[in-house]
Amino acid sequence: MNTDELESALMRAEIRALKIQTKLHQWAGDDPHRRFDDLFNLVADPAFLLVAWDRVRSDKGAKTAGVDGRTAVSVQVGQGVEGFLDRLRVSLKDRSFRPMPVRERMIPKGGGKWRRLGIATITDRVVQASLKLVLEPIWESDFLPCSYGFRPNRRTHDAVAEVRFFTSRTYEWIVEGDIKACCHEISHPALMDRVRERVGDKRVLALVKAFLKAGILGEDRMLRDTDAGTPQGSTLSPLLSNVALSILDEHIAQAPGGPTFSDWERRKRRRQGLANYRLIRYADDWRLVVSGTKAQAEALREEIAGVLSTVGLRLSPDKTLITHIDEGLDFLGWRIQRHRKRGTDRYYVYTYPAHKALKAAMDKVKALCRQDRNLPLEVLLHRLNPLLRGWTAYCPAQPSTTCAPSPGGR
Repeated sequence: MNTDELESALMRAEIRALKIQTKLHQWAGDDPHRRFDDLFNLVADPAFLLVAWDRVRSDKGAKTAGVDGRTAVSVQVGQGVEGFLDRLRVSLKDRSFRPMPVRERMIPKGGGKWRRLGIATITDRVVQASLKLVLEPIWESDFLPCSYGFRPNRRTHDAVAEVRFFTSRTYEWIVEGDIKACCHEISHPALMDRVRERVGDKRVLALVKAFLKAGILGEDRMLRDTDAGTPQGSTLSPLLSNVALSILDEHIAQAPGGPTFSDWERRKRRRQGLANYRLIRYADDWRLVVSGTKAQAEALREEIAGVLSTVGLRLSPDKTLITHIDEGLDFLGWRIQRHRKRGTDRYYVYTYPAHKALKAAMDKVKALCRQDRNLPLEVLLHRLNPLLRGWTAYCPAQPSTTCAPSPGGR
């Protein structure tokens, strides 16, 4: 199959996959209790595998090999994409496919700390991407609006704007959530129980569990079992993490004082001295904004700790803080804080790039400038411009404020 034929086949595959995804999403939304029993054939469908291959091939990690040493390029120049996908489909259908251990890679996190990434083989990444294509539309009908991380058509800006919106009203206390080693501590039994709520196909369940149990080949060349967590850096991990963490979203949504209460009910609770609250979550980074007292925010923190413990997760006692909006908080690279507008007696909630994020961008600029001090200015600017464009697209040049002054301003 030449390049033009592959592109044409990919276009047809994307159309087919999108139509099926739309149906899955609609069926899941029409019946919140439906369990899907025949999904494995879609995972092994040639169209889904081809779209999955294209996603993996286009990813920036396509040049990084797993434990088998293969990359997307080596597949293309070796057996070819068509032969690779045909053999993969056969191995899925005859149940001979087995995920290989992920290759551990430690990358610097800042502050002298390191982050552990798990690099799956190119074959496993394609199967995971196909699984995600099939499963994501189902769970997207279940995920609540308070969840923003790793979801289609949702950005960090939306989550930050939500925090800013509520803190400019009466939600002045914030629980700054920090989950300890979320990707490494999620309970496999608890996660699989949540997956079974929507998936009845035993072949798909076995495939998901096989990826969770695939193991890790450490940088010391020692093979370690994975008894908890989802491999950080894998294609399927963000979706599975959201499935596990949605237990928190659902708890807050159903609790008294949560978002399902009407304006009248929320006003009644405040007259009775009870708290109202909203959750804003981006993957495992979340903020609970509270319209109430500091003591009520502290009680909610303990309540959330109990909810997360049911899926094997713990809050970091040192980093899960109770903060007032006048003190300010950092969230997803932004600083959100209320203070008096210069020259007036009115208080507004302002949003600035966080100091840590700003320093990281400046360090990258300095590193590029120091790589070769003898570069012509035109070449240096050519290297810097992509970085600067990315930064300015994420962080506005001027701090933004809410549309209205905070009624609770001091």
